Amino acid sequence: MNCGFIVMSYRFMRVIVFFDLPVETTEQRRNYNRFRKFLVKSGFVMMQESVYTKLAPNASVSDAIQNHVREHRPSEGIVQMLTITEKQFSRMELLTGQYQTEVLDDDRGLVVL
Repeated sequence: MNCGFIVMSYRFMRVIVFFDLPVETTEQRRNYNRFRKFLVKSGFVMMQESVYTKLAPNASVSDAIQNHVREHRPSEGIVQMLTITEKQFSRMELLTGQYQTEVLDDDRGLVVL
């Protein structure tokens, strides 16, 4: 029976950005801070120092996010991106030792969709 509804299938993706930028000069530190602030303003969440992640509803949005990061990357240093499914991301195992961090180790910043 066709009810006239269009069923949209979403496959949530996770874009992970890893970066290693030089911070030896004042200009390099400024570029590092600009890039980090760009990521945060773009909706990325810090997982670890220099590792940020953002949820995308599908592969097309993920591609657009990656293009936006490419346009804003600093001219020096290394920026890497990895896109995985949300199902793969959810299988990540969090291992901690004596070092305590304030970054994504509890559910204070959790967004439930």
